[in-house]
Amino acid sequence: MLWLLLGATLPSMLVCWGAAWWVRRYGPAWGLVDQPGQRKIHREAMPTAGGLAIWLGIVLPLGLGQLVLWILLLRPEIPVSEFVAEHLPGLWQQSGKLWVLLAGGTVLMLLGLADDRWGVHWIIRLVVQTIVAIVLVWMGWRLSLFIDLPPLTWVLSVIWIVGLINSFNMLDNMDGLSAGVAAIAAAMLAAVMLLAPDPETNQPQLFVAGFLLVLVGSLVGFLWHNRPPARLFMGDAGSYLVGYLLAMATLTATFAGHDVPKHAMLAPICVLAVPLYDTATVLLIRWRAGRSIFAGDKSHFSHRLVELGMTPGRAVSTIYLATATCGLGALLLHQVDGVGACVILLLVGCTLLLVAILETAGRRKRGTGKRTRRKRKE
Repeated sequence: MLWLLLGATLPSMLVCWGAAWWVRRYGPAWGLVDQPGQRKIHREAMPTAGGLAIWLGIVLPLGLGQLVLWILLLRPEIPVSEFVAEHLPGLWQQSGKLWVLLAGGTVLMLLGLADDRWGVHWIIRLVVQTIVAIVLVWMGWRLSLFIDLPPLTWVLSVIWIVGLINSFNMLDNMDGLSAGVAAIAAAMLAAVMLLAPDPETNQPQLFVAGFLLVLVGSLVGFLWHNRPPARLFMGDAGSYLVGYLLAMATLTATFAGHDVPKHAMLAPICVLAVPLYDTATVLLIRWRAGRSIFAGDKSHFSHRLVELGMTPGRAVSTIYLATATCGLGALLLHQVDGVGACVILLLVGCTLLLVAILETAGRRKRGTGKRTRRKRKE
């Protein structure tokens, strides 16, 4: 297991870390720069090609791994451990799906790069995201809801993919936030894959776990450049890619079935509760204020924490902790009965509700203070 952890995370981390230096240097020459102003909190122009570095950190190690796999299958006389030899045919069988999945991610990464460079209308972005999601769902990546209503499953799967793509895009509003939350979520999901047996084979889901660990490694390599104060942003190219890969990983994995209770399929909801909470509350705030839900502003979870008096760094750390707290419940869902699952979901709900109450109290106190100061001036 240690070899899987190191072999999956270290190469992707080093590739992304090195690629990030490259895009930091050449990104501005390509026009991939985020200028300060308006709702943005950075004070200097910032390279935004981090998504390209994350993509390279994932694709290059997996491409090298594919080459090694092909050589080992072509030359069976090459000595390998019994454990590796046992899984080679399965890895080869799954590799086709891997590259189809990465092809969809590449399309979205390029869409994000175009948006970072020239700006792409939100309708076009949403249409491309939806088309990619429909194609992948048509090819077999769907939610397992244990209901015999294929059209509903298809629609919900498309919504899940597009929703997570935009959730991580919206979450990318402070240094280290979106990448850090994505790394925590990917690590949690990888742990679930290694701890919870596949309902069909009763073995750990090494393929999905390894893919998620590659994603973790690339994100950690990027975070070296994105940690406060950031020297590189992931841009839409990175947030689209990360949200898409997490969505597809959850659709590739098997969370429940046979001897594994059906409520174990709620593990992704626990792991991704915080990004989903941020998206839902931001859309609600914008709708209640009569603003376009597609127009950027400072109504995000992180911004609301800063309004309570936190520094941006502490706000990001708080969101990290909330993500980990909600995600820990996913590690137990396959081990508990229905009552235990309800308790886990209640803990996740109470965590988010506690955050919401604190935010509401802070906003009311802030609003009261502003009204008091206005009256004193009058």
